[in-house]
Amino acid sequence: MDLFAFIKPKNELEGAEEVEAKQPYVPDEMWEKCPECGTLLLTTDVEENCQVCSKCNYHFRLDARERINITADRDSFVEMDAELESDNILDFPGYDEKLEKNKKKSKEHESVICGVCKIGGIDAVIVSMNSEFMMGSMGSVTGDKITRAFEYATEHTLPVIAFTVSGGARMQEGIISLMQMAKTSGAVKRHSDAGLLYITVLTDPTSGGVTASFAMEGDIILAEPKALIAFAGPRVIEQTIRQKLPRDFQTAEFLRDKGFVDRVVDRRKMKKTLIDLLRIHNYAEVQDERV
Repeated sequence: MDLFAFIKPKNELEGAEEVEAKQPYVPDEMWEKCPECGTLLLTTDVEENCQVCSKCNYHFRLDARERINITADRDSFVEMDAELESDNILDFPGYDEKLEKNKKKSKEHESVICGVCKIGGIDAVIVSMNSEFMMGSMGSVTGDKITRAFEYATEHTLPVIAFTVSGGARMQEGIISLMQMAKTSGAVKRHSDAGLLYITVLTDPTSGGVTASFAMEGDIILAEPKALIAFAGPRVIEQTIRQKLPRDFQTAEFLRDKGFVDRVVDRRKMKKTLIDLLRIHNYAEVQDERV
């Protein structure tokens, strides 16, 4: 008998370790799962496709700076009022901690970024709300930054492009938050009285006091596909009227069909659409005259 022919059988743990060693390691950051169709997508492919699923056209949410980066011409954006940030005016319990947490999470001071940029070579003021900061909720500083952006646009005869995303007014600031609806609306009215163009782009989700004020006051209202656009949520409405709402209720497509939205535009075509609208309203010619 050959003693060297005997081979010790491997136990279950040894076998598992060997199988695991043979499997290639793939970092989680390399893949992104589409919440709509469940397809696993390469993160780089999603980024190159403007954060849109190549299989089902689902539009992933963007933060405010990502939005500006795909809209403004390269290196043309100049931020306004970057130093402004919220304060706990009413001494609301836990609000200071919540603000600090959201500043670290979003790496921003507030739920909106405003500034001047060029879009297709045309000067414009851009307002971009940030879902990463308290779900884009509108507090006193948010309203102040938006108001100041409109006032700057009015003074310098510039169009305004506003990308909205919001959970509504910020409850931690009470009536002061609700006052921003009137404040921003007044700035929009003065901009309109000066004969200037205001385009809003409604993204997912746009709701509450933002919907009830400057978001729906644009001369032209665009929206991204399947974006939720509402004042009150569907559950609140169903409980109030005691009726079941349509399945696509409060989507961008539903509001377009009812006349509240002018056009639903794919994100990959949004910049070209904005440039076309600015040119139709003669802003390229106005800029040429200044030169």
